[in-house]
Formats: sequence, structure tokens, C-alpha cells
Amino acid sequence: MGFTDRRRNSGLEVAALLLRGVVGGTMVAHGAKHARSLDGTAGWFRSLGFERPKLQAQASAAVEVGAGALLIAGAATPVAAAAVVGTMAVAARSVHVPNGFFITDEGWEYVASVAAAAVAVAGMGPGRVSVDHALGIDRTLSGARALVITAAVGLIFAESHLAAFWRPPRSAPSA
Repeated sequence: MGFTDRRRNSGLEVAALLLRGVVGGTMVAHGAKHARSLDGTAGWFRSLGFERPKLQAQASAAVEVGAGALLIAGAATPVAAAAVVGTMAVAARSVHVPNGFFITDEGWEYVASVAAAAVAVAGMGPGRVSVDHALGIDRTLSGARALVITAAVGLIFAESHLAAFWRPPRSAPSA
């Protein structure tokens, strides 16, 4: 491997670590916010039309913190990334899509960016500084295949979740 290849690989390693940290950290922070105010979060989910809003609040907090922590560690990376995609797709459909694109209008810009970053992490792989690499499973699902499977699993999860638990109110409140 020549100098240029080592430099490129080193850059990809840093990029994977940075992206995992940012996406994972964002999810942990978001889930922790839900966990600190489960009753408030449940009320908000109720206003959005989710059935069993207390369970929804607990599950959202757990999935967001769990997926975020796994991404930070680079553990079960495609699974964690798919959980992020699913969470962001549920948020997009139940809250943000009716408001247009821009986050300043409660649009879907932010959730799409986080989901796309999670898919990119799955496609890049977790990198050498990860639990997956330490266990030797970082190449089990990687590249374009990981990218497509992660996005598909996340979207299937989101659609299933919405079909089972969400009944849009007649006039959807904003987040």
C-alpha cells in the first residue's frame, strides 16, 4: 500500500469515527431528552395521534439512546444505523413532511440529514476504531449492500411502526 492509499484510508477511518460520533451522540442526546420527560413526551406523542403514547415515549427514548450508543461504539453498526433510519422516518412522516423541507418551519430537512448520515455510516462501515472491527465482524455487511439493506430495513420498520401505532389526527400539531 502506497503513501497515498494509507492517507486515504486514514482519512476514511477518521471520517467514519467522526460521523459515528456525531450521529450517535445526537441520537443519545435526543433520546435522553425524551427519557427526562416521559410524561411530556407521551403527551406530545398522544397529540400526534400515536396509540399507547406512554409506551411510545419509553420505546423512543430507549431506541434513540441504544442506537446512538451502539453507533458511538461502532457495535452492530448496520443494525444501529437502521434503527436511526426508522426513527427518523417515523418522525418525518408523523411530524415533519406536512411542513415542507426546511427545519425552520418544522420541515423534514433535519430528520432526512440524520437518516442519510446513518445510511452513510452503514455504507462506510464502522472503521478500525470500533467494537465491530475488534470482533472481526466489520466486513460482514459493508459497502453498497450495507447501505441499501440499512435503508430498507429502517424504512420497513418505520412503515410497520406507523401502521401499527399511528392514527394521524385531523389537524396535525407541529413539533
